[in-house]
Amino acid sequence: MTPLTETEIRRAFVNCSKGEAARLHVPRDLAAQPWADLDYLGWRDPRAPGRAYVAVPGTSVVLRSPSAGATRMRRSMCSMCTVTPIGGVSLMVAPRAGRAGKRGDSVGAYFCTDFGCSLYLRGKRDAGPGARLPETITLEEKTARLTAHLDAFLQQIVRNPG
Repeated sequence: MTPLTETEIRRAFVNCSKGEAARLHVPRDLAAQPWADLDYLGWRDPRAPGRAYVAVPGTSVVLRSPSAGATRMRRSMCSMCTVTPIGGVSLMVAPRAGRAGKRGDSVGAYFCTDFGCSLYLRGKRDAGPGARLPETITLEEKTARLTAHLDAFLQQIVRNPG
């Protein structure tokens, strides 16, 4: 993934107002991110634990996750990378862009709680024992699958039926 700047990330938000995008938390360590190993940048808001964000070149989205007490203690599979990390997965819900989002329409998907999908697939972060099912596909095919799943999720947010 090409490195993103704070300005690029803020300008690319599709499911919040420009004012909200200007006020939300963007990681200060963007230069230290492992951009060559990332398929997307995901992070949680340290000031609001239920808020999270995902950014790819040209599109950024605001996500919400249930409160910690609402999650069940069982391992689930990430919808993006199909890994079952020891740190768990979280249901992330995003308001849709435009009028649909203002009406309360939203879409959701399960993400690795730490947004480590790219690093798990590349073996740069340990997902824990039994986290990955044996696969015969290449790393390129795994990352293409991750990108396709993320693109489909983002398209559901951006698509504006009314």
